[in-house]
Amino acid sequence: QVHLVESGGGSVQAGGSLRLSCEVSGDIERNLCLGWFRQAPGTGREGVAGRHYDGTTKYGDFVKGRFTISKDNTKNTLYLQMKTLQPEDTAMYYCAVRTGSTFYSLLLYSSEYNYWGQGTQVTISS
Repeated sequence: QVHLVESGGGSVQAGGSLRLSCEVSGDIERNLCLGWFRQAPGTGREGVAGRHYDGTTKYGDFVKGRFTISKDNTKNTLYLQMKTLQPEDTAMYYCAVRTGSTFYSLLLYSSEYNYWGQGTQVTISS
């Protein structure tokens, strides 16, 4: 079992920044693929950023260089640094883990991940 706990969500004005954290614990294998997803009310879960265990990252087209996914191995924590936030970024944000490899092209597919956190709310006001 792998346990994920997100934090760092909140309410900011458009143009602001937030850093989300996801603490990973449990039966942690060395080869983990990690991802951030989001879901707004009435929509499906959308891939925001993914990180392969070899360090390769992939971002959703809507990110446009505003977000950065990173990992601190000493703290077993995944981060999502978000800048220039816009109202359309408002959603519940989830971190996810896949135990084992996947294709880079699938890093933003929620079906590839087998463990999920409970989510942290991000609200951006105009």
